[in-house]
Amino acid sequence: MAKKKLQRWAELNSFSHVIQPAFEDVFGKDYELKGKWHKEWFKNDNPIVLELGCGKGEYTVNLALKYPDKNFIGIDIKGHRMWRGAREAKEKELLNAAFLRTRIEFIRSFFAPGEVDEIWITFPDPQLKQSRETKRLPGPWFLNLYRSFLKDNGIVHLKTDCRELYDYTLSIVKANSLEIITSTTDLHNDMPGNELLAIRTFYEEMFLKENVPITYLSFRLPNEKIIKGIGQ
Repeated sequence: MAKKKLQRWAELNSFSHVIQPAFEDVFGKDYELKGKWHKEWFKNDNPIVLELGCGKGEYTVNLALKYPDKNFIGIDIKGHRMWRGAREAKEKELLNAAFLRTRIEFIRSFFAPGEVDEIWITFPDPQLKQSRETKRLPGPWFLNLYRSFLKDNGIVHLKTDCRELYDYTLSIVKANSLEIITSTTDLHNDMPGNELLAIRTFYEEMFLKENVPITYLSFRLPNEKIIKGIGQ
């Protein structure tokens, strides 16, 4: 297993569409591509969509295939998982797909205000303990972080098997009067055939085999609204 990981790391380092900045290049400072993704990386003005905690990068790759008029960036800290999506993107010659290996906490260092159009959060670690609330990717701490680079009223998508995380996020959305686009506690029964949501990740396939319902929530995030937690 260790040998396979080393092989994947080596291959990942060779991919021109994978960005792996050093800690000192992003901690407390702006990365060189901030505000320049359209001009210097993708070399077009198409919308930019992020997949946060992308894992194996299934959504990054499949969305890039479905929507060639948009640019997609999968972001995760675990390179040996990201390798699979990065390799597939290279094999399929997807010029509108890139991968960024970094911590989500550092994401402000990479994107300028209004530079990103949409965010996908697919099957994140729910971090259900109360003490871990600031670690939840669809929680208030992160939502306020996203406001710094998401265009005004940009869309946030959450897809998860964890009903508790879905309920928690929905309560935050309602408490802050955010516009809900779609909300379902049983995605594949309620919205069969939806091409955007039909993409299935490795974990999603696993949960579906165990008859675990998949939840989905999408909503708009306005720039001027500070997102507060429940009871704040």
